[in-house]
Amino acid sequence: MASRQKPIKPQKKMVNNMMANSTFEMSSIDSTVVEEKLFGQTDEDEDSGDGPVVFICGKCKLPVGDSLSWDGSEDGQNQIRLKRVTDNVMVGKDNRLFEANKNSLCLVMDVFCRGCRSVLGMVYASTPKNLDHKRCAFCFNVADIDSYMLGSASQMLAAEGPKEQPVTLEYRGIVEQQLTEMKMLVLSMAQRLEEIGSGFQDEC
Repeated sequence: MASRQKPIKPQKKMVNNMMANSTFEMSSIDSTVVEEKLFGQTDEDEDSGDGPVVFICGKCKLPVGDSLSWDGSEDGQNQIRLKRVTDNVMVGKDNRLFEANKNSLCLVMDVFCRGCRSVLGMVYASTPKNLDHKRCAFCFNVADIDSYMLGSASQMLAAEGPKEQPVTLEYRGIVEQQLTEMKMLVLSMAQRLEEIGSGFQDEC
């Protein structure tokens, strides 16, 4: 009978090498690559990005909304759309007809600033089917609002106090001259007051 062949066992050294290589490859993955794949951005992108924009009334400067509620813009009408606004915005009760574009007649209500009662834009109460997306947003006229970006301030107080001027002979002479002139002015005023007082006494 033929002798049974023993199965060949892999060498322990080769297995250890494979495990070591596998471990090295897994630990060498860059975390920034994973973050970019999952979230679509890295810390560098966040630092370089612009901050949110706050929209304010163009007249009294009360905040009316921000770019976190951005819904789009209407270049043809020079308007922006926001999904949410602050309590400084009021919606009028009267409806009026508005022609958004040719053959698109809409029913709108004006949007006012609570502070100064200025008209800032409108909300659409009734629209044709092709403009239904406007009924869920506040439309602001770009000409009636202003904006500023959070984090855009750059002015800071200096860490050091105001620089003191060194006391030199020239500077000391100027100060002494000014003090002398002030002293002469005070004496002149005192003399004038004394003359006025004497005149009142003579009249009495």
